[in-house]
Amino acid sequence: MTITSFNPLIVTQDAESAVKLFEELGFERRHTKQGIGEDNATDIRMKDANGFHVDVSQGTGEWTMIRMNVDNLEEAIAFLEARGFHKARHAVANKTIDTGSSRFNIMVSASGFILAVSQHTKDRD
Repeated sequence: MTITSFNPLIVTQDAESAVKLFEELGFERRHTKQGIGEDNATDIRMKDANGFHVDVSQGTGEWTMIRMNVDNLEEAIAFLEARGFHKARHAVANKTIDTGSSRFNIMVSASGFILAVSQHTKDRD
C-alpha cells in the first residue's frame, strides 16, 4: 500500500462557512462531489498555492478527520484492521462507498481517531 495524499477532512453542517474561511486563507475550490452515500453528502476539495489540500464536507455532524488516499483500498483496510481499527457504523454500515471517482471507508482507531481511507478510481487533482 502506498499513501498518495494525506490531508484534513472537515465534516460540518455549515460547509459554506468553512469553505469561505479557507478561501480567505488562499485556498481555491478544485472540485466538488455531490450525492455521496445514502446521506447525499457534498464534498469540496480545496488547494492552496503551496500544494496543501483540505476537504470540506457538508454533513449531519461536526468532526474533523484525516483523509488518507491510497493506491489499494483493500490492503489499507486490512493493514488498519490488523492494528485495531474498525469500520465506522455510517449510513451504509461497514460497506465501501463508491463516489464514481473514488471508493472509501471511514476507519476508527481503538483510541477514537478517525481516518477516511480512499482510493481514487479516476484521475483528479
